[in-house]
Amino acid sequence: MSMQIRGTPSGDFIYIRAEGEFSLDEATRTFSMALDMMMANDSHRVLFDGRSVVGEPTAVERYYYAAFASDAVNMLRDLGWLYDPPQFAYVLLEPVLDPLRLGQTVAKKRDMRVKAFDDLDDAIRWLHVAPEHARVVAEQNKGASSAGK
Repeated sequence: MSMQIRGTPSGDFIYIRAEGEFSLDEATRTFSMALDMMMANDSHRVLFDGRSVVGEPTAVERYYYAAFASDAVNMLRDLGWLYDPPQFAYVLLEPVLDPLRLGQTVAKKRDMRVKAFDDLDDAIRWLHVAPEHARVVAEQNKGASSAGK
């Protein structure tokens, strides 16, 4: 099963919800899509909600994904991206979420502003999302949980 994403922008913030089975190819493809959404909406705060992503990424896959993501963001900055740099919060669950945060460490060392969380509210606080913009997260999650009933 491939990974799918859906983005909901609000102000300078975009909420991206992902689902499906993790693979490195799918993760890099959907990250590129997320960057396109971010640029199209002039967002510089990205909340990537991957709690519906399943799989068990290897350490090598975590490294290559983080390297790909940070290189892509740095390329945008080098090309004149307005916000220097955009801020990314990932909300994931184990085993997709690495308790050692290897991907986060790799991306940070490559100048990406990123942090991984297991709690949605903590991610929203870290991004400093205004309450009126954070409402889109609650609305999208309400719709997703209603669709599952």
